[in-house]
Amino acid sequence: MQHETDNSFEYGRGDRLPRLPVGFQAELDATIDEPALTIHAPAIERPRERMVAFGPAALSNVELIALLIGGGRSEQRSLALLQRHGGIGGLTRCLPHELLATAGIGEASATAICAAVELARRIGQLEVPFETAIRGPEDVYRFVRAHMRGRSQEALMVLGLDGRQRVRLIREVALGSLDHVEVHPREVFRPLIRAGSHAVIIVHNHPSGDSQPSPRDQQLTQRMAHTGELLGIPVLDHLIATDAGCTSFVGLGLLPPPTGVYPEE
Repeated sequence: MQHETDNSFEYGRGDRLPRLPVGFQAELDATIDEPALTIHAPAIERPRERMVAFGPAALSNVELIALLIGGGRSEQRSLALLQRHGGIGGLTRCLPHELLATAGIGEASATAICAAVELARRIGQLEVPFETAIRGPEDVYRFVRAHMRGRSQEALMVLGLDGRQRVRLIREVALGSLDHVEVHPREVFRPLIRAGSHAVIIVHNHPSGDSQPSPRDQQLTQRMAHTGELLGIPVLDHLIATDAGCTSFVGLGLLPPPTGVYPEE
């Protein structure tokens, strides 16, 4: 008696992706150029119609990417793409030619995905709180994550604040390697002095995804805090950004907020 092998699988929302069934990639590679099979599913079950009816939040990551890809077998190709690059987080670091390495992904699909990632980054950068006072690191988290997301090298930037603790200067002052960035205090404070900044938030990223500060990070922060104290431009905080979030030196107790910098409610 023969038993049928069940290769069915399900996928849900988020970045948790199933393993591809045995032989799936080979079958996809062999059949990707064949005419797409027409499946007559109820309209409300198709991603485009469900987005129109219920909004984009009703769709899984696979379905959202499939809408960007378009064409036949778009959900299969979307799943293969996400599996290859480690979910949507991995896609934020991809260039078009890297996406083209996945079977069934052409230039139109690859560039559409990269354009969507760049638009999301630019939208996040609009969250700079120019008109409101900074009362804690959470006020700049979204902007910092959007600016640093997907970077393959460590970079350090400064956010200069005015007397009312509003962001008035944003400047990237150093670009490093995969695991560290070197910067002299004069490079950090020169633009702040010229702009007449009253305080500064220092930000750098960890492409590795580990948001915990290294001993080198702690030494750099203490050096900058000491310099800021001498110059009268106190270091409000130092944030480490990763694709998953941000870590605050003040939040970890590694850098006490200078007196009078965080406004009281």
